[in-house]
Amino acid sequence: MEDDRARTVKHILDDYMQSPSLRHLRDPTSLLKVAEAIVKRLDRENGIWQKWEGEREALLRSAVGCWIPVEDLRGYLNRMPGPSLTMTDVAQRLRAFEEEPYTLYPDDDLKDGCLSVFAREKAEGTELPAIIRLLSEHVEQERERLQLERQARRKSLRMQERIAAEQRLLSGADCKWTQLGKTPNWYCRSNGRTYRLTPTNDKRWDLYEVESPSADEMGDFIGTYGARGAATKAVTQVAYQTSTRF
Repeated sequence: MEDDRARTVKHILDDYMQSPSLRHLRDPTSLLKVAEAIVKRLDRENGIWQKWEGEREALLRSAVGCWIPVEDLRGYLNRMPGPSLTMTDVAQRLRAFEEEPYTLYPDDDLKDGCLSVFAREKAEGTELPAIIRLLSEHVEQERERLQLERQARRKSLRMQERIAAEQRLLSGADCKWTQLGKTPNWYCRSNGRTYRLTPTNDKRWDLYEVESPSADEMGDFIGTYGARGAATKAVTQVAYQTSTRF
């Protein structure tokens, strides 16, 4: 059976050969155009998204993350060359773009702002491609602003958690490993007994039992460990013994 692709190419070439001008048939620019026509036709007929071609797909891809209403996208796209698009056609093609690798997924925190900008520009009669470019710039700026705000909130939260941990340690309550200020030592309390980890020059940890979290107190040496996890395991063993192992 004759390959459908071969018939497609033959049909395009037949149309091209109808030209009465031999110069036109041999012209490099004309040959490039017919080659592009063949590639586009084959891509469209063999792809799973057969309603999308040329400028349509490029326009929709540029709208990813801009929160433009699907009905407005559909209305504009249907005025471009190609088969009629339904709301589902547009919504699902947009979603497919969003799910592609290295594509930034729409940020819910930017939705209201984007819709506000879109409504304002639409009311002023701005053409959709111009609105998309404006919203792309808006989204980029807002993403950077939100990122800085989120970093500041995380830093503030970590500081609050650190202060709360220090207060718990100083109050005498049992607690996990906690640093006090800028000291290199870590302290924890288990079964009402306080332990200190002091870093060594060979990147290990010396474990002591101490009376209180004070850098001036030497304490009773328990052992040297390669990681805090190993020291934690040792603490769980000695905390409930009647005396500290040396």
